[in-house]
Amino acid sequence: MNPQQMMQQARKLQAQLAKIQEELANETVTGSAGSGAVTVTLTGHGSVSKVHIEKAAVDPEDVETLEDLVMIAFKDAQTKVHELSQSRMGPLAGGLGIPGF
Repeated sequence: MNPQQMMQQARKLQAQLAKIQEELANETVTGSAGSGAVTVTLTGHGSVSKVHIEKAAVDPEDVETLEDLVMIAFKDAQTKVHELSQSRMGPLAGGLGIPGF
């Protein structure tokens, strides 16, 4: 492949990547814990957009459990953001032939 073709391909990939990033910004994923007692919603970029805690999950005598549920829900949402990102960018990065993508 000559340098001009490589530059054209790089520009095309850059445009595709920008489009995917824009789409991810408009998507959300929700992680949950405690059978849905705690949910955390993240944008496709990983920013927290909402936290919901059912009243039944709040026990003033057991704050540690609630803290654990929030952490578990957040980690679940992070995993889903990663999976969403991989599913969108995987085919694009796979075409580059870069190890680890």
